[in-house]
Amino acid sequence: MPTRTVLAAAALLVSATGASATGASAASTDPRHAHPAAAPAAALKQCAENALTVRAAASGEDHVLRLSVKNHSSHACLVGHVPLVTYGDLDGAAVPFPLSGSATYKLDAGKTAHASVRSVSASGDADARSVGYIVVAANPVHHGQKFTAASLSEPGGLRVWSPVTTLWQPTRDLADEVLAESVGAGALKV
Repeated sequence: MPTRTVLAAAALLVSATGASATGASAASTDPRHAHPAAAPAAALKQCAENALTVRAAASGEDHVLRLSVKNHSSHACLVGHVPLVTYGDLDGAAVPFPLSGSATYKLDAGKTAHASVRSVSASGDADARSVGYIVVAANPVHHGQKFTAASLSEPGGLRVWSPVTTLWQPTRDLADEVLAESVGAGALKV
């Protein structure tokens, strides 16, 4: 899947470039924006894709989906710090909020992490395009799970323009809270 790899690399590059612009002091004082503690490289491995269950569901709010990833293995492992969310055959992926480097997120055995994604920025509703599916991956090297628009309560298609996703969070409420803070963050300023 060369295209997917290029998209993943581009998403990580964009987030790594923006990481210094977000300011370390904000990230260090708010646990929702904090980068996870780095685990010794030898101690934890990347989660195998078949050890994870990735889900996406409608949230009840316009243009907002809730994502989750559960570790079914018997040991902790690492996923990407940001879910990789791509829309149909459109180029690019949802931009992480807050901007984040290519860190990893430790997912303990049997635990679930949550994220929220807004597919249309406040300024882009008129310019939004419609797609028939999204693909969500917990790690950029994974193929990801495909979710049709109909399965996400959008039988007419998912509208998308400057999508924004949260980092993985320990609870759904925290993911929703971070997404609420992201209003206006859909357009990257470089």
